[in-house]
Amino acid sequence: MVLQMDKLQSMLKRVFFLSGFLVLGVFMCFFELVVLSKTTDSKVFGISTEETIRILVGNGEILEDEKIKVNENALGVDARPIIIKRYLEKYKSPLVPYSDLIYQVSKDYGFEYYWIVAIAQQESNLCKKAPEDSHNCWGYGIHKRGTLKFENYELAIRSYAEYLKREYFDKGLTTPEEIMAKYCPSSNGSWAKGVWQFINEMENGTFDM
Repeated sequence: MVLQMDKLQSMLKRVFFLSGFLVLGVFMCFFELVVLSKTTDSKVFGISTEETIRILVGNGEILEDEKIKVNENALGVDARPIIIKRYLEKYKSPLVPYSDLIYQVSKDYGFEYYWIVAIAQQESNLCKKAPEDSHNCWGYGIHKRGTLKFENYELAIRSYAEYLKREYFDKGLTTPEEIMAKYCPSSNGSWAKGVWQFINEMENGTFDM
């Protein structure tokens, strides 16, 4: 009789142990489902796939009062060309069709993607206030002797990218303040401040859409 009671108690312990293990397993599965659900439904601030890029920057895909927030933590997708394009579109710049070219020449010459756009914004409101028929959006080569002009924006962008690298970055001038000292020496600091503002808008992705 005592032996039977011991066996019964042993069996009951095993049943309770297995039951507890099963309950714990079910709880863990439910917890993972909840976490995954919240992750899927949350706002996407970093870009990881082409689909999330479409959600972030596709026309009409985000609320009007929201601001684009795109980071370059992409998995196989580089957000920088998209940032350039959307920034130019925001300000209705004639450079919109050349957004990929701006990114490519910046990459080819080894400087950050935002320089060409930020300086164009500072100098000519992204080419909307450039000298007529000059395609010169950066205010360089403009002096008493005349104005540097180009046949089209592509030639202007390629020429300006080479100029920036040769005259500034290759000489160790790599901040708006350092560039301003040579580019626009008469400025009281507002030039560098403006360029910084436009760089930060693109880098932080906080420009209104």
